[in-house]
Amino acid sequence: MQHFPNLFSEGKIGNLVIRNRIVMPPMATNLANEDGSVSQRLIDYYVARARGGVGLIILENVQIDYPRGKNIVCQLRLDDDKYMTGFFELAEAVHNYGAKIFMQIHHAGRQTTPGITEGLQPVAPSPVPCSFLGTQPRELTINEIEELIQKFVNTAVRAKGAMFDGIELHGAHGYLIGQFMSPRTNRRVDKYGGSFERRMRFPLEIIRRIKEAVGEDYPISFRFSADEFVEDGNTLEEGKQIAKMLEDAGVHVLHVSSGIYESMPTLLETSRFEQGWRVYLAEEIKKVVSIPVITVGVIREPEFAEKVIAEGRADFVAIGRGLIADPEWAQKAKEGRHNEIRKCISCNIGCIGGRVFHNLRLRCTVNPVTGHEGVYSEIKQAPVKKKVVVVGGGPAGMQAAITAAKRGHQVILYEKREQLGGQLGIASAAPGKAKINWFRDWLEAELSRAGVEIRSGVAADAETIAALSPDYVILATGSEPVVPRIKGTESESTSVVQAWDVLAGKLSFEKDEEVVVVGGGLVGCETAHYLAEKGAKVTVVEMLPDVAIDMEPISRFDIMQQLTRLGITIRTSNMVTEITPEGVSVVGKEGKQDFIRGCRVVLAIGQSPVGKELNKALEDKGIPVRVIGDAGNVGKIIDAVSSGFQAAWQV
Repeated sequence: MQHFPNLFSEGKIGNLVIRNRIVMPPMATNLANEDGSVSQRLIDYYVARARGGVGLIILENVQIDYPRGKNIVCQLRLDDDKYMTGFFELAEAVHNYGAKIFMQIHHAGRQTTPGITEGLQPVAPSPVPCSFLGTQPRELTINEIEELIQKFVNTAVRAKGAMFDGIELHGAHGYLIGQFMSPRTNRRVDKYGGSFERRMRFPLEIIRRIKEAVGEDYPISFRFSADEFVEDGNTLEEGKQIAKMLEDAGVHVLHVSSGIYESMPTLLETSRFEQGWRVYLAEEIKKVVSIPVITVGVIREPEFAEKVIAEGRADFVAIGRGLIADPEWAQKAKEGRHNEIRKCISCNIGCIGGRVFHNLRLRCTVNPVTGHEGVYSEIKQAPVKKKVVVVGGGPAGMQAAITAAKRGHQVILYEKREQLGGQLGIASAAPGKAKINWFRDWLEAELSRAGVEIRSGVAADAETIAALSPDYVILATGSEPVVPRIKGTESESTSVVQAWDVLAGKLSFEKDEEVVVVGGGLVGCETAHYLAEKGAKVTVVEMLPDVAIDMEPISRFDIMQQLTRLGITIRTSNMVTEITPEGVSVVGKEGKQDFIRGCRVVLAIGQSPVGKELNKALEDKGIPVRVIGDAGNVGKIIDAVSSGFQAAWQV
């Protein structure tokens, strides 16, 4: 039986045959060497996805103008022939597993900072600053524009010479080519700006000259934002005009995306966005062109992707962060093992927002192997099989148990609650965070597939564990909410509650009930969002000068918009000094005192590790112990999963 026949049918881009309709879109990784050359870890990363069955890989953005065109610290570059050898090795390695590979060539324009461009002021069609980055660009001269066109051509020629199957021009997401195309960012009055036709001159000239240099048949993809979702930006109607003009210019495939940095969640979605919400853009573009169209945007399940292709809404489906999370996405789908796919939960913490934008190398919250493919590509059997006891069924403990079992150990997992998942259940209750349940479900199923013995509803103590004569114990007992030393919290009043209990659904709130959330970090802001969606009137009180500073920037950008939309009051630089049944007393800047009314006060001021006593008791019995996850250091899901994987790998 053939699974997902439309998704796994051959596709064509120009004369190039692609083995299926699955595209890995370009996503920045910082896995290149610091000088922009291809690293072995980058090759290992892409080979894992090629081996996993993807049809076409579009390599992450490659700069044509070093260093002014950079947008990440370790961005690939092909502005000189000396870099070609690494790209050839990458293309060869991908081809060995049957996938095709395009190179995306790119210039950041105004969407970068002098810290990235090594002190140089960013350039743009017009001196319009990017409000997301706070960058003031310099306007390009006519001569500079002509030089940049030639640099795009030179890089395309090198890409073909390095045996890439095609190139993609990055005209999306508000980078330089897109800046020329958009009335928001192109306010020139010369031949490169003004009317729609003149704004299109820059990309069309690049396309024309590339085709002259590499031949008419060499595949060219063009990625563009069909709707920029910003005031004065391109809308879908302009997107259709752009598409038709690109087809007339000889582009072979259109890669339809959306957004710019100032509408960031529409190009790197947070978890609240529905699966495939952007497909309608590609569908509309497909109606006005005859060349193939690639769609993208929170496509996580092969069932959904199959339907998109079957209904003719797009010709190819781009699986982006889904392939970061599971490089075998395509192979599992093809073999009918789609229930085994480890789905991306759209947290952005391990990839772009949480790491790459902070000058760190790519990782993944749900996949601890991502970025380490050369080291952990295969789970090796342990030389000596041991009995391993894992205490705690949250993400750290579950990942540790899975990895230990796959290495051949006998694994017993204890969880004091009846249900596994730990804090994942609480985290998934916040608005738009239900995708976290995908990961919890995958962990539970993977425990079964790995043969882990699960003893839930059992609070394991040192005697219980010692009776099993384990060779090794992994403690993943998690954390608990902190109770602050604030006057009023010591009372047994039901007006003071913990954010965890709110998100767990243990409490009910009346419409228009006045609620004060003490603590404006991730948990506090998500709890405030949760309560406001239920109709409560919420005030967030935070002692620091700003809220949500522990969130990755894209999710923070998004939740701040939601808090504003819901009318939530935010009081920063305010310290709570007393909690009463009527509200909270605070001290603000310069010692100013105030009182904030609230029938209920929700505490969200942090967590502390649990399990120190059990750890000591086991050590006293001479049992080797490793503490992981929040039980060691309170962190995020990515920290828990990584620590669980590493602990089991080292047993």
